[in-house]
Amino acid sequence: MARASVLRVAAETARCGWSTSAPEYVRYHDEEWGTPFRGDDALFERLTLEAFQSGLSWITILRKRPAFRTAFAGFEIDAVAEFTADDEERLMADAAIVRNRAKIRAAVGNARAAQRLPEGLSELLWSFAPTGPRTRPASLADVPATSPESVAMAKELKRRGFVFVGPTTAYALMQATGMVDDHVADCFRANP
Repeated sequence: MARASVLRVAAETARCGWSTSAPEYVRYHDEEWGTPFRGDDALFERLTLEAFQSGLSWITILRKRPAFRTAFAGFEIDAVAEFTADDEERLMADAAIVRNRAKIRAAVGNARAAQRLPEGLSELLWSFAPTGPRTRPASLADVPATSPESVAMAKELKRRGFVFVGPTTAYALMQATGMVDDHVADCFRANP
């Protein structure tokens, strides 16, 4: 669907306000954001992309996501954990991704940390999902940047050797993977 058509349809359907400015946002919002899913490699991808997003616009990451998947071996934890200094240089030369040495090293280090988790990454991350009913945000202004659960998740991940995983990154991960549902009250996704 052409960009103008996607954006026109987006304008005609009630969505979270952040999601209507680009076709990539519309698709991400409608098909993925806030949808619960599990799996070590899938959650490693989201954790890595959230870390790469730090200081950048999410649209930048969405547009580069296919290139990230190629560059980071489909985000297979075991494959990324084996990356060497040569891989780091390959990634630093790859203009299709965000070339940030600290974030590249963090991705490799986080893969190695994920390998050491006896319960697996998915199980660990989901253990921080809030339980019980939550009030749905009425507007974007009501959506928090962190939560007690994301603070606890970030602290535990750091304790286990992960980096680039502060409370805001952890909360964004929780939103992206459906651990929390922050679709605003008038969004069509809030009323399935």
